[in-house]
Order: sequence, then C-alpha cells, then structure tokens
Amino acid sequence: MNKKIDDKEMNFSNPVYLDANATEPLRPKARAAMLEAADVTGNPSSVHQAGRRARALLEEARNTLASRMDVAPLNCVFTAGGTEANVLAMHGLGQGRRFLVGRTEHDAVRKGMPDGADVGWLEVDTHGQVRLDLLEAALHAGSTPAFVCLMLANNETGVLHPLDEVARLCRQYGAHLHVDAVQAAGRMELSVEQCGADSLACSGHKMGGPKGAGALLLRGPAPRPLAPLFEGGGQEQGRRGGTQPLPAIA
Repeated sequence: MNKKIDDKEMNFSNPVYLDANATEPLRPKARAAMLEAADVTGNPSSVHQAGRRARALLEEARNTLASRMDVAPLNCVFTAGGTEANVLAMHGLGQGRRFLVGRTEHDAVRKGMPDGADVGWLEVDTHGQVRLDLLEAALHAGSTPAFVCLMLANNETGVLHPLDEVARLCRQYGAHLHVDAVQAAGRMELSVEQCGADSLACSGHKMGGPKGAGALLLRGPAPRPLAPLFEGGGQEQGRRGGTQPLPAIA
C-alpha cells in the first residue's frame, strides 16, 4: 500500500478529459460539418456562385439554431463566441438602462458592461440562486428601466437560477432580461420564448463544436434592432460586422 509508484508504471497515453464546462471535445458531426464548410471558398457576402453556396450554408446553420432555440432566424446573430454575444447584448441593447447583475455571473458579463454604466449587484442565497426578494426590490427602486443579467447555469457550480420567476418580475417592471446560457445550451431543453429571456447568449464549443463561433438570440419581431460593437461591412443585418467564421458556425 505504501509502495511508491514510478511514473513509468503509470499510463498517461489515454487521459480522461473532465473539463467540459471549459470546452467539450469536438463531436464527429461537428468535425464533418466544419470540414465541409472549410472546403467552400466563397465569402457569404459575395453574390457570385461560390458566395451564394457559402451563404446557403450560413443560413442553413442560422435556421437550424433559430428553430431549436425558438427565435426568428433573423434574430439569430452570429458572433465569435459567448463572450462577444454577452457584450454585444449589453452594449447593443442596454442603452439608457441601469444594469442589475448577478453576483456570481461569469467575468464575460461582470467585466463586459459599458464604461460608466449604473450597476447594481444581485446577491444569491446559500444555494447559489438569485434572491428574488432583492431582485424585486432593486427593480422597484430604480427610476429608469433595468437591464438584468443572469446566467441560466453557473459555470462553476451548475446551479440553475429560477428563470420563470425572474422573467415574470422583469416583465412586471419593464426590465430587459439577458441570459448567459453558454453552460446550458446543448445540455438541456431550452427555448428563448419559454424561458422568458429577451436576449440569450450561447457558444458552439461548449456543446461539441469548434471554437470560434457563438450566437446572440433575440426574442420578438425580426430583425430586432441592435447597435453593433463594430460595423464592418454590414454583415448580420448590420448588427455584427466582419466576415462570418463559416466552418465554426456550420
């Protein structure tokens, strides 16, 4: 029992990967889709044949994700990942609002708010869930409408916030509810409409896709106005500039 184990006796050739909350292994279907899209030369914004083929793959991916997440296709805005989707939501939809942010939110949200924003922190209970009484008090106290940021599933603990009640309170007080669903999408049934989110962020590599693609999903009529972080060439209905990373999106 006390024998010292020599490193040479240990087998490191088949490590067991247990850090799916950071990134999941690439799934075979995702790899195949990525390689197929990588062979498409065209830019999705080009009008020639190669560009139209790339555009068809892009819109197929958009329709698939939008249908699965219960939003209009034109309200699915592709980004470079979950962090950009969160920051885009806060900067593009939070103008004129004060921010109410969960104390246990990911740094992508905690550090991504607009400079000079009016920020209030929402405390959690001993189970890690937002305290609804404090949320309601904060919503009631402000003179301007709020922009509430709460993740669906915590990236460290897995705790789920009671989004049904949170959404009800946000509707009651005219607040915008943004949900960071990066750790939940692909791991549980999820509908933007049913969970009550006004905007929701997700990321491909957290659900078995390649790194480099995410999406901001918007509830309501399409295309929903959204001020871009950078304008570029007017891609994504003018809401996110830059050539879309087609292989990662596919």
